Amino acid sequence: MRHRVVATVAACAVLVALLIAASGIQLGLSNPDTIAKGGTAKQGLTQLERSGIGSGVLLPHEVLVQGQDPGPIAARLAKLPDIQGAVAPTDASWRQGGTSIIEVFQHPDGGSAHGKDVLGDVRSVAHSFGDSVRVGGIPAQNKDFIDAVYGNFPLMIGLIAVIVFVLLARAFRSLLLPAKAVVLNVVSVLAAWGVLVLVWQQGHGSHAIWGVDATGSIPSWMPLMVFAFLFGLSMDYEVFILARVREEYDITGDTDEAVIRGIGRTGRLVTSAALILFLAFMSLASSPGTDVKVLATGLAAGILLDATVIRALLVPAVVSLFGKWNWWMPRWPAKLLRVAPSET
Repeated sequence: MRHRVVATVAACAVLVALLIAASGIQLGLSNPDTIAKGGTAKQGLTQLERSGIGSGVLLPHEVLVQGQDPGPIAARLAKLPDIQGAVAPTDASWRQGGTSIIEVFQHPDGGSAHGKDVLGDVRSVAHSFGDSVRVGGIPAQNKDFIDAVYGNFPLMIGLIAVIVFVLLARAFRSLLLPAKAVVLNVVSVLAAWGVLVLVWQQGHGSHAIWGVDATGSIPSWMPLMVFAFLFGLSMDYEVFILARVREEYDITGDTDEAVIRGIGRTGRLVTSAALILFLAFMSLASSPGTDVKVLATGLAAGILLDATVIRALLVPAVVSLFGKWNWWMPRWPAKLLRVAPSET
């Protein structure tokens, strides 16, 4: 309470830095170099990259052609920039019932931003030959998955935010507290994404701690899983703390005193629960799989940030700064929510 402005500024500085990092998240496929850390597979990958061919050839584009000669299409695709080559095998196993396959090998890794640009070029050229030509393969499937899942992501966040806001407004008999809770919970998840970008996508710590090079991108399914877990857990902590603060305010009528008593009663329990989960996920990060390490890092970092920077610093400081406005509930929304109004 004595240093609430300092606590707010310090917490916001940390969160803003992580939000900036999260804005650069690159969804896609992890760099193959992060998978093979030793042995003949690693040696083969190193030689492949040194040769100038690039790791993108490990995941070629598979172009399906129906009812026409694949030769001209393959020749056109082979001339695209950053394409090492395109081939339409003539073996009977590659051509059946008027359908044939073209394998298109690109130079950049399919999970990088450059690799996605190349995929767009391949699709443009292939589709220019008619509706009977379709582009498949792992890079194309991953791109379609990202568009399908994250295209509606803002709508999903909006629906969740509205439902959570209504429920918390009834529980806390306030309009400001539930709005703050929703915003901070979303910020908590985005901050965890920022840690993933810094540690794994950019490699600031992944090699020093685990001996794994920068992944270059984050697996497309992972941010969604981190959101689903952390948003629910963060909301649990928020409700647990603020419900106690609301009870103390009803008794004392003083916001600062309510925050002090509420944190005093719930702080140790929230910290202990967060510490248990943090250590559990850090143990999970010792597993050999790179994707498991990335997921465990995001969850562990998100839990630690939420319990310390947000719940222990920012939430009590902000509640204290807003004072009586925390408990503002005008008559018309109070009537809709069927709770007692509270005018400031």
